[in-house]
Amino acid sequence: MIRSLAVALSLALALPAGAETPASTLFGAASTSTHGAAQAIGFYSRGCATGLVPLPETGPTWQAMRLSRNRNWGQPEMVAFLQQLSVAATKMGWQGLYIGDIAQPRGGPAPSGHASHQTGLDADIWLRMPDTLRLSPAAREDLPFVSVLRDRRTVNAYWTPRHRALVQSAAMDPRVDRIFLNAAIKMEMCRTATPADAAWLQKIRPAAGHDEHMHVRLRCPAGSRTCAPQTPSVAELSQGGSGCDASLASWLEDRPAPAPSAPARTHPREYALSDLPAQCSAVLRAR
Repeated sequence: MIRSLAVALSLALALPAGAETPASTLFGAASTSTHGAAQAIGFYSRGCATGLVPLPETGPTWQAMRLSRNRNWGQPEMVAFLQQLSVAATKMGWQGLYIGDIAQPRGGPAPSGHASHQTGLDADIWLRMPDTLRLSPAAREDLPFVSVLRDRRTVNAYWTPRHRALVQSAAMDPRVDRIFLNAAIKMEMCRTATPADAAWLQKIRPAAGHDEHMHVRLRCPAGSRTCAPQTPSVAELSQGGSGCDASLASWLEDRPAPAPSAPARTHPREYALSDLPAQCSAVLRAR
């Protein structure tokens, strides 16, 4: 077991009765994956993983970004998907892709950022088109995102047919369950859609933010018996259509500010280990 994780676990065991170290602290301390078969355990926003593999920091058609986070680990299916999509992107006019967070080495809640990305089946792909795939590690920490929104309802000139082609290619992959993008981006894609696009366009789900990256979520891999799929399905959400309907338009309406959330464990960063599937305790202790 790595030293930082062993220290985190020992501190957790030394806490007073009734007190629990946040699971994000424990999983954030793990710097390596477990040995053995890859398994997605639990749900995308309440789980962990075994056997995750790293996306290499640099490849011929991609670069992993924000390396200091150590979140370039994914299920083998996810790493293969990202590599293959980056190759496809070069045929659409992209130099390659900047890949954001996937998961921590053992998945689990992260100490900052995401609610999901806990099983190695979520990945962020930047919408910034690379000028170079030779960024230094330092440059990857500081390179800013680029939004494709002009305002909260419309896209700007940075959004191009090459962006649409990339999103479509990702959505048409049978491994992909859904893709989260800003509602204004989906509305723009709906503007030029045809009935033949419904099957993949329904996978594009509106989400707050997500105007400088797309969040790709894969289906539970075959053999991951403890992986919890997301329900309802995109087909059920869209009632078999494309999702270019009143439910999408409602995302672009003015909304009142959300009510304050309840104080107790409302975000995965606050989860204790006991809030996760029971197998996640063993994942932390595994070699």
